[in-house]
Amino acid sequence: MTTTTVLSDKGYFKYATAINKAINNLEIPVKQKHVRSAIIGTFQEQGAQTFWMVALRLPYMDDRIVAWKLCHVVHKVLREGHPLCLVHSQRHRRDLDETGKLWCHLKEGYGKMIRLYTTLLITKLDFHKRNPRFPGHLGVTNEELESIGANDINNYFQLSVEMFDYLDNILDLQHAIFGSLDMSRSNSMTSAGQCRLAPLIMCIQDASRLYDYCVKILFRLHSSLPADTLSGHRERFLKQFKELKQFYQNTNALQYFRNLITVPPLPERPPNFLLQAELRTYVTQEVVVPPEEDEPSEGNLIDTSDTSFDRVDSHSQRSMSPAPPPQPPQAHIDAIAERDNLIKHLQQELERLRIDNNRLLKDNVENTNKLHEQINALETSLATKDSELVQERQIKEDLFHQASVVAQSQDSEQKIKEEKFSKLVGVYKNLREEHIDLIRQKAEIEKKLKENSSKYEQSEQRAVELESKIKEMEYESVRKCEVLQQASASSHEELEALKRDKDLFNMETEILKKSLDDAVKERNHYNAELQQEKLQKQGLQSEIENLSQKLTAVQNQMQQLKVDNSNQINEIIIKFIQEGENTLKHSIHELDNPALSGVSCSPDYFRSLTQDCLEALNSTVGVNHDNPALVIILSSRISHRLSTYLLQGRATSNTSPDIMFGERMADACKQLGESVLIVLEALRINKTTDGCVNEATEKLKAVASLAETISGSLQGETADKLADMIDDELSAMDKAIEEAAKRIQEMLSTSRAAYSGIKLEVNEKILDSCTTLMQAIKLLVQKARLLQAEIVSQGKGTASAKEFYKRNHRWTDGFISAAKAVAVAAKFFLSAADKVVSGQGKLEQLVVASQEIAASTAQLVVASRVKADRHSNNLQQLTHASKGVTTATGGVVATVKDCSQLMDDAEELDTSNMTLHQAKRLEMDAQVRVLELEKELQQERLRLSALRRRHYQLAGEGEGWEVPKNSLH
Repeated sequence: MTTTTVLSDKGYFKYATAINKAINNLEIPVKQKHVRSAIIGTFQEQGAQTFWMVALRLPYMDDRIVAWKLCHVVHKVLREGHPLCLVHSQRHRRDLDETGKLWCHLKEGYGKMIRLYTTLLITKLDFHKRNPRFPGHLGVTNEELESIGANDINNYFQLSVEMFDYLDNILDLQHAIFGSLDMSRSNSMTSAGQCRLAPLIMCIQDASRLYDYCVKILFRLHSSLPADTLSGHRERFLKQFKELKQFYQNTNALQYFRNLITVPPLPERPPNFLLQAELRTYVTQEVVVPPEEDEPSEGNLIDTSDTSFDRVDSHSQRSMSPAPPPQPPQAHIDAIAERDNLIKHLQQELERLRIDNNRLLKDNVENTNKLHEQINALETSLATKDSELVQERQIKEDLFHQASVVAQSQDSEQKIKEEKFSKLVGVYKNLREEHIDLIRQKAEIEKKLKENSSKYEQSEQRAVELESKIKEMEYESVRKCEVLQQASASSHEELEALKRDKDLFNMETEILKKSLDDAVKERNHYNAELQQEKLQKQGLQSEIENLSQKLTAVQNQMQQLKVDNSNQINEIIIKFIQEGENTLKHSIHELDNPALSGVSCSPDYFRSLTQDCLEALNSTVGVNHDNPALVIILSSRISHRLSTYLLQGRATSNTSPDIMFGERMADACKQLGESVLIVLEALRINKTTDGCVNEATEKLKAVASLAETISGSLQGETADKLADMIDDELSAMDKAIEEAAKRIQEMLSTSRAAYSGIKLEVNEKILDSCTTLMQAIKLLVQKARLLQAEIVSQGKGTASAKEFYKRNHRWTDGFISAAKAVAVAAKFFLSAADKVVSGQGKLEQLVVASQEIAASTAQLVVASRVKADRHSNNLQQLTHASKGVTTATGGVVATVKDCSQLMDDAEELDTSNMTLHQAKRLEMDAQVRVLELEKELQQERLRLSALRRRHYQLAGEGEGWEVPKNSLH
């Protein structure tokens, strides 16, 4: 978002004066002090809008010198002016293109050079539009150049092509400039030659930087792309290298450039992009431009090299100012001695700098020679390596041939190799199968792990069962022991009875012992298995604990990721809505942009936008951050639709002739924008939007209802009467011109009857020049009527002429205004001529009247040219008639000056019979009269300035389109 500083009246006048002095019709170089003032003005204004407003009023379409100097100053402003000059100049590409197309019809001299210069300026504007990070002077560091390329090979490729096109335009322009000079270059020290050569300084500065960037970019491209792909780039660079080297040589050969710019010579050979090592030896060629010095003043109060208006002003000031008193002789001698000492000191300093420069150049040449020798040695070494490589290749081919011969005689070895290969294949298959088996075993192990977990549970259950079984066996053994003890006790009593059973008892005892031992062994075995199962259980428990810890960590990480994701989504929503708020704020700010006053929008189209905006606002009710996608979509829809609605509302107000309505419309749009900003803020902080949406809806309906109240001036009676009004004004203009021509003839007849001698001669010359001017104006008006009829016939299509005037009401109002201006100027001119011939007026009144009528006819020409076809024959005839009016106006001014001189000679003061006292008294009276006239002149200038300001104010407040009158400036 940019702001433009408005210059004060005094600053604007000084700025415009500097531009007018820099771009004049004298075939001399542009004075740097005026260009520097214009550049300073761009920084004070922070742009180039005022510069273009003043520059486009200059007669660059009529004078080739003015057009050439305009291109020179525009190039200087684009390079060294405020950075926004590149932006503000984009809209004037068409003016530059039309200037080049106009002057290209002159096949030689300035015509061809102007066309090439405008092409170069358009190429420069396009280059900066596509690459806005390059400043106007093209100076960037290596880091900035890499940042512009963004490390993308496609960007470097496209950038190199654009720089090649830029260099081609520079080289074409310098070819045309040097071709316009003679072969001996003898006119390079003349003003005409320097006028052509001066722009080459900026061309050399641009070409030097473009050449440096092309070399660096091509080295980067060759490091990433095949050499065959970049063959076209290398050929194009080689061609430009040769032309650029010749350009530098031609520049260094001219004496004019010796003190203005130092151009280092290019190397003897272009860089070899196939060898990346040469990039390290590449040295950037720096162009040195010494600081500009102010030009010495010539002692005149006004610079006599400017327009005719300035020459008249300076002549009047010199004639009315008393001669300065002579300096004392001694002071004059001291000043001359001091000046000589200063010149001698500057010459010595210049000689010292020249010696230092030669020494640096000599060192540079020696370093360059050393580098060339090193390059030659490396190339020689490279050639040797290439020859050795060729020999190695030949030896390799011989060995291959021998190997093929030996291979034929060693079939057995080949079979052995095949067997080894088959074995290797078998080993590979075995390894592959083992790898597959391991993968399968891994799956089985995982399966066994699951089975072990279930088996562990079963083992615990089995261990419990074994413990219960062991307890039962111990109980059974104790019980049996008790039975044995009872049997033993009873055996004493029944010894005799049991002797028969002794063997049986012993046998039974042995069996019981054996069963007991077996039970103990089985219990020990089960205890061992129980211990082993416990160890497995502990291992499984530790593994389960590890897995539980990992699961907890994963759950915590997932929870943190959810929180981070939610925060990032909220941040995205906030930033997106903030960007929408910035877009809406930019549209609100653009409502105050004066440039928007030239944009218009039909009320029907504006009415069609209202419903979409209402739907976008109402859709936000009940929306919150739980649905982030919907929030982003709705905020984007609101910001873009309402931004367009605000700008189109301001454009719709431009269709109304009521200026105050436009202000009310702009205020209503601003209030609507502020309400919508509140809605976006509520979405951003996740609040309910019910209340603010209702308020914004009311403001939107207020803007829509205000747009419905636009005045129907384009559909009312005024628009329908435009055709009648333009016919009436054209008829009134023709009548005024006819009456003026007849009245001039009557005044000529009356003057011949009433006067004789010098008075009659003066009146005849004045009236003859006035008659010539009126005939030229009459011819121009006829051509304008023909062109106006052609415009209406081509533009109305199937509609009527009234519909055409109604549809193009602004152009029609401007044409009517121009016709009124011609009629009023003709009446004023007739009145001035009548007063001059009758002796009641002054000759200066006639000059002003003729310039006023020329300006009015110029307004009519421009009003006709707005809608005309550029290739129309009537337009060409109208342009030729306009030049005739300009010539006739110059004839009137010249005639007035001749008549004034003739009358002054007739009234020359006779001082032959004056005494010393009378002469002194008359001298004092003359000095008093001079002071009075100077005071009156200052007052009249102030009055003229006030009248012009009032005229511009009234022209800005009036309806319709009006062409600015610049002929009096």
